Amino acid sequence: MTGLPLIISILFTLSIGIAVGYFYKNYQIIQNNEKKTNKANTLLAEAVKKAAEIEKSAQDQALKIHQTAEKESNRRRTELGRYEERLQSRSDQLDRRAEKLENREHALGKRQSSLDKKANQIDELHVQASSKLEQVSNLTRQEARQILLEQVEEETRNDMSRIVREIESEAQEEGERRARKLIADAIQRVASDRVDEVTASTVPLPSDDMKGRIIGRNGRNIRAFEKAAGVDVIVDDTPEAITISCFDSVRREVARRAMAKLVIDGRIHPAHIEEIIAKENEGIEKVIAEAGEEAAYEAGVPGLHPEILKKLGRLKFRTSYGQNQLAHSVESAQLASVLASEMGANVEIAKAGALLHDLGKAMDHNTEGTHAQIGAEFAERYGIPPLVVNAIAAHHHEVEQESVEAVIVEAADAISGARPGARRESLEHYLKRVRALEDAANSYDGVKQCYALQAGREVRIFVQPQRIDDLAASRLARKISKNIEETMQYPGKIKVTVIRETRAVEYAK
Repeated sequence: MTGLPLIISILFTLSIGIAVGYFYKNYQIIQNNEKKTNKANTLLAEAVKKAAEIEKSAQDQALKIHQTAEKESNRRRTELGRYEERLQSRSDQLDRRAEKLENREHALGKRQSSLDKKANQIDELHVQASSKLEQVSNLTRQEARQILLEQVEEETRNDMSRIVREIESEAQEEGERRARKLIADAIQRVASDRVDEVTASTVPLPSDDMKGRIIGRNGRNIRAFEKAAGVDVIVDDTPEAITISCFDSVRREVARRAMAKLVIDGRIHPAHIEEIIAKENEGIEKVIAEAGEEAAYEAGVPGLHPEILKKLGRLKFRTSYGQNQLAHSVESAQLASVLASEMGANVEIAKAGALLHDLGKAMDHNTEGTHAQIGAEFAERYGIPPLVVNAIAAHHHEVEQESVEAVIVEAADAISGARPGARRESLEHYLKRVRALEDAANSYDGVKQCYALQAGREVRIFVQPQRIDDLAASRLARKISKNIEETMQYPGKIKVTVIRETRAVEYAK
């Protein structure tokens, strides 16, 4: 019996515990729910508040946008109003212009109608006139057109020839004027001390008795002299003088110097002759070298090879038409320097080319080739620059000129050789050249008279006016000048002048 109450008390205790636990659990659940509800209410209240704020902000923003849109709308309406006014004004202007154009088109239509009528009348008159002209002239329209075209072509050709002649004349006059000024300036700046020099080949004697001593017994002295010097000694009737002849100018100068010393010394016999000539051969080489150095210094061309200076010095004993070749080379270099400076060319190349342009004339006569060719080859062999070598080789147009300096060298050579007094020609050669000029001009039809003037530097031709007109005279001058260039050799240039004289004669009665 004691156990049952215990069990009942335990069960009652458990029941109470369970009930208490159940109610506590429910209480916690209720507390949690209340907390969640409160939190939810708080969040809801905050959401509502935030939504209200957003709504108010959106309303404010919408109001601002509305106000801005209203302003923009008002501005657009104002601009559209102005555009409409402009368009209306433009439309009114176009309407007025269209009205004017319609009026003008109407007037032009009337005028075009009138012109069409007049054109038809003109066409009818033209046809009638053409028909009458064909009847009067017995020419068809095509034939008349051909005649007219031929007349117009002939007139046009004459006008073209006249214009071309005038342009050529003006260009030639201007070119000659500038060239004369340039050449005159160059010549004035290059003052030459001498214009003519002839290498002496005559030895003066104190008396004619010296001729016998020079000849020697049975001619042994003169033979020894000619053999040692390589020259010909001419003893003639010239009083107190003997002549030394030799194609080699250096040998001739050596012989002249040796003979002069022998005459002064008085000891003339084969052994002494050979001794004196040997000394003069040594002395002439020194003279040649000094002459080359002096010429290079005077021309302003330093740094030349000694062999070139020696060849250059040999030109001291060469002449061309009476002009000393070394003096001519120095003068050409000075002229080239002035011309190159005035024209903006390379002065050093021009001076060197002009100084050495006749270097080939100092070579041995056995050397084959023209003096320009062999001179250029010799200069190239001793380190002369290519442009200078070309100027040497091309100064007689044997090769193509590769630079303006080569042209300047040719011009300086021509100026130095062709200026008055620079060179002398033999009378026979001069007469032959003058006759050849006159014969060249007289060979053409229509030439009445021909004269060579100014020592053969100008040819003046008088033509028959009935056979040669003005245009033909111009063509004749070109033909004659071309013929002279192709068939003759001459220094400088030759002026060809064709004169056509027409006279009209009437008598008053």
